[in-house]
Amino acid sequence: QEPFVADEYIERLAWRTPGGGSRGGEAFDPKRLLEEFVNHIQELQVMDERIQRKVEKLEQQCQKEAKEFAKKVQELQKSNQVAFQHFQELDEHISYVATKVCHLGDQLEGVNTPRQRAVEAQKLMKYFNEFLDGELKSDVFTNSEKIKEAADIIQKLHLIAQELPFDRFSEVKSKIASKYHDLECQLIQEFTSAQRRGEISRMREVAAVLLHFKGYSHCVDVYIKQCQEGAFLRNDVFEDAAILCQRVNKQVGEIFSNPETVLAKLIQNIFEVKLQGYVKDQLEEHRKSDAEQYLKNLYDLYTRTTNLSSKLMEFNLGTDKQTFLSKLIKSIFISYLENYIEVEIGYLKSRSAMILQRYYDSKNHQKRSIGTGGIQDLKERLRQRTNLPLGPSIDTHGETFLSQEVVVNLLQETKQAFERCHRLSDPSDLPKNAFRIFSMLVEFLCTEHIDYALETGLAGIPSSDSKNANLYFLDVVHQANTIFHLFDKQFNDHLMPLISSSPKLSECLQKKKDIIEQMEVKLDMGIDRQVEISISILTLNCMIGQMKHILAAEQKKTDFKPEDENNVLIQYTNACVKVCGYVRKQVEKIRNSMDGKNVDTVLMELGVRFHRLIYEHLQQYSYSCMGGMLAICDVAEYRKCAKDFKIALVLQLFDTLHALCNLLVVAPDNLKQVCSGEQLANLDKNILHSFVQLRVDYRSARLARHFS
Repeated sequence: QEPFVADEYIERLAWRTPGGGSRGGEAFDPKRLLEEFVNHIQELQVMDERIQRKVEKLEQQCQKEAKEFAKKVQELQKSNQVAFQHFQELDEHISYVATKVCHLGDQLEGVNTPRQRAVEAQKLMKYFNEFLDGELKSDVFTNSEKIKEAADIIQKLHLIAQELPFDRFSEVKSKIASKYHDLECQLIQEFTSAQRRGEISRMREVAAVLLHFKGYSHCVDVYIKQCQEGAFLRNDVFEDAAILCQRVNKQVGEIFSNPETVLAKLIQNIFEVKLQGYVKDQLEEHRKSDAEQYLKNLYDLYTRTTNLSSKLMEFNLGTDKQTFLSKLIKSIFISYLENYIEVEIGYLKSRSAMILQRYYDSKNHQKRSIGTGGIQDLKERLRQRTNLPLGPSIDTHGETFLSQEVVVNLLQETKQAFERCHRLSDPSDLPKNAFRIFSMLVEFLCTEHIDYALETGLAGIPSSDSKNANLYFLDVVHQANTIFHLFDKQFNDHLMPLISSSPKLSECLQKKKDIIEQMEVKLDMGIDRQVEISISILTLNCMIGQMKHILAAEQKKTDFKPEDENNVLIQYTNACVKVCGYVRKQVEKIRNSMDGKNVDTVLMELGVRFHRLIYEHLQQYSYSCMGGMLAICDVAEYRKCAKDFKIALVLQLFDTLHALCNLLVVAPDNLKQVCSGEQLANLDKNILHSFVQLRVDYRSARLARHFS
């Protein structure tokens, strides 16, 4: 038996044999085990022979049965061929009979069709005679339950009567027409009653009969009218219309043979009656009195109408349902959309002007006229103001005249205008209309608000000799930068999608570029080096002027030539403390107000001029030994302040100035050694000499001799 393992089989045989289970033990008998193996081998040989004979016998039997089976298959194949022949003969016979039957059927039909027509004509003549006699006796006309058959007959008689001459058959034609009209009215009344009862099958039967009558369209009108009874009871006419159309769509296919035409007619009736009346009531109320509400209502109604149209696209309305629904929407809104953009621009202009005026009124500020012109005109005005003595500046009382609230309101109004423009504008007019809205935003946000604030800020920069200079212009720069980023975001998010694939894109980008250039000129954003220095110098002059004022007011001559050389208790002078405090505040303000390379550009200019101011200031005094030490301490503090600039050139200038101040205290014998040091070796000898001359002991023969 499977699975067979020879080792296990031998092992079991050994265990079953007495004396064969314990190798090496006392009970182990190898002879007996050998004898058992020999006997078992003989038994296996006998079994193998017996099985072999049985296999041979089975093989012979299998071969015999295979021959018998092959013979039987051959006999079946012959029988199948005979049967196939019989089937072919039967098929040919059936085809022959079918051909005869078809031919006979054609002959019968050829005989029967004229006969049926003759019978039908005879019946029509009978009914026609009744109309000639003026008395309708047939049951089909008198029995109200046979209205369907009567309708079929009268419809045929009506067609026949139209072919008859009027002079001879005028009376009978009028009778047939009257009966035709009566039956038509009865059918429509029956359809109406069935609709009210909700009997779909009866409605389908009557509609099928009326299909051949002239009043079939009236039947459809009745159905449409009754469908709308009680359908518009809520305030949301659009939702009611969608629900009604969905309900009718399920029903109309069970009643009419042309359901798509009936459903389209229902939708047309809803649009031209219900929706058009509702839209007119909502818009005409505010059209002339409230532009804001008018635009909101127009956008809302148009959006809801297009959404309803999208829902109706799911239904079968014929071949070109998109064009059909578009024409219906256009018929409702065409009178409002023709002049939409004019209303939009007019509202946006008045609304933006009101937002700005309300802001300036809250500040008790009367707007003044500002300079106009392009970039070149602006550059020329700034150049002239930079190079000429500054006149009296305008005091803004610290007001930047820039408001985040105003900007958010203007951008929000424009955003809504862009959304309305996208929805309400014709695709061909969309880029042009969007550009007009963008122009309004540029006019009121960039020109009337940001540009006005910059002009006012520039005019409010105090002169360099002002004793109390508050540099509010940097606050203007900071706020203007923030506002312009918001403006740029709206440009990318709301305007670009409307003009991206039109020629107006390049025009808008150019307009934006011009705005950026004009703003950056005034914001010191580095478009033009000459303009940048011109604008910066207006502010930096003021800063330097304020530092001069501090030094003049706080620095005393006795600071560097104290009366008691042995009783100096301060580490640096009061003037140095105040100047450093002022400079640190201005550096922080510049970093907060500007970004990018503009910060480094302005700080470098300020640092160089700060160094020149301190250098020239130190040249005004004479220094004793202790005064020279105090000057070194002051310059060390100035140098520490210069590190905040993070400009290598500025720090290098103050390092050199600090080294020059060492000449004020060094011993006369060491002057030449100090002057030849690393920081002073490359300086002009006149500069070194000018500092040595500031020492109170300069005129001593010993000092002059050593320096020479």
